[in-house]
Amino acid sequence: MSHDHGAMTKSPSDSMEAFFGGLWKQNPVFVQVLGLCPTMAITNSVRNALAMGIATLFVLVCSNALIAMVRKIIPKQVRIATFILIIATFVTIVDYMIKAVSIPVYKALGPFIALIVVNCIILGRAEAFASKNGVFKSILDGLGMGIGFFIALLCLGGVREVLGAGTFLGFPLFGSHYQPWVLFLLPSGGFFTLGSWLLIFRWWKERGKGKLAPGADEADKAVEVHA
Repeated sequence: MSHDHGAMTKSPSDSMEAFFGGLWKQNPVFVQVLGLCPTMAITNSVRNALAMGIATLFVLVCSNALIAMVRKIIPKQVRIATFILIIATFVTIVDYMIKAVSIPVYKALGPFIALIVVNCIILGRAEAFASKNGVFKSILDGLGMGIGFFIALLCLGGVREVLGAGTFLGFPLFGSHYQPWVLFLLPSGGFFTLGSWLLIFRWWKERGKGKLAPGADEADKAVEVHA
C-alpha cells in the first residue's frame, strides 16, 4: 500500500515534468536535435514557422492522446504501423485545414505538411511515451514537445526573416535603406542560424547549472588551496 501511495504522490510532478521537459530540458530541436528537415526548410519566414509549428503541435497532441487511449489493445507486431496510421490521419486533417485557411501558406509549406507523418519527433513520442503512459500525461508530453518545437521554429524564422528580408510577418522594420542579408534566406543561412541558436541554448543551459557562473573557477581554486 505504501508503495502505491508513493507512486500516487509522485504523479503530479511527473506530469509537469512531461510538459516542461519538452520546453527546455528535452527541447526537440535545441537539445535532441530532431526534426531538422522542416526546421531548416520552412523557417525562412515567421509565417511559415507559425503554420508548421501549429500543425506539428496539433498532430503531436492528438496522436499522443489517441495512441495512449488504444495502447493496450494494439498488437505489438503492428504497433509502429498503427502509430503511423493514426499520425497520418491527423496530418490529413491538418493538410485540409491549412489549405482551407491560406492557399499561399499551403503552397509555401508544400510537401513538408505531408512529411509530418514521418517526423521523428512525433513518431518518437508515440513509441517512447504515449504507448507507455496514460492519456493525460501523453497530452501534456505532446503539448510540451509541440510548444518546444514551435518556439524553436519561431526563433529560427524570426532571425532569418528579420535579417534576410528586413521584415517581421511581412511588415518592414528598418525602412527602405536597409540592405537585407539575403544569405539568411538561403539554406546556408539556415545552418548558420541553427548553429548560433544551438550555441546560445547550450551556453544558457550550462550557465543555469552554475558551470559558467562568474567566479566559479576562482572559488574552486580557493577551496583546493585551503584543502
